[in-house]
Amino acid sequence: MVKVGLTGGIGAGKSEVSRLLASYGAVIVDADKIAREVVEPGTPGLAAVVAEFGDGVLTPDGTLDRPKLGGIVFADPQKLQALNAIVHPLVGARSAELEAAAGPDAVVVHDVPLLTENDLAPLYDLVIVVDAAPQTQLDRLVRLRGMAEDEARSRMEAQATREQRLAVADLVIDNDGPLDALEPQVRAVWERLGSA
Repeated sequence: MVKVGLTGGIGAGKSEVSRLLASYGAVIVDADKIAREVVEPGTPGLAAVVAEFGDGVLTPDGTLDRPKLGGIVFADPQKLQALNAIVHPLVGARSAELEAAAGPDAVVVHDVPLLTENDLAPLYDLVIVVDAAPQTQLDRLVRLRGMAEDEARSRMEAQATREQRLAVADLVIDNDGPLDALEPQVRAVWERLGSA
């Protein structure tokens, strides 16, 4: 098994790289997807979030109001830390289950947005960073995701810097250009992983 950590700043294009790697045969363990699963209604994770932040972070149907919670935690580093203390151990446990089920010959790609922030690089055989200039990230968040510019900047500032991410990278995929320039880079990375 080859364990790969895949990360990149918000809006850098990590999800597209993850999708391409999956299409080549990688087993994807998506930390964001798991983070949503562990706070679904009826889970201990959601109960812990409500205990910490109050019923105001729930929608009328009892699901987590992610935009509202995001507005709270991305504006206050201590509240973000409190949320991470609840969610990260649950995500880690579920990620380990999925990795164990992948099989001994698998290339397991852990799609982890906060890999750098949480000093997780040593957990992987190889770390891939999807890199884009901050202005590119901001443009994608505003233009493609419809975020307000101040919210986009706040989310970017809550993450590691570009330099911090690049410092933990074994491989860097440059995603500053058009989408059609991405696929050949990801294919080359996949071929390298297959020979690892």
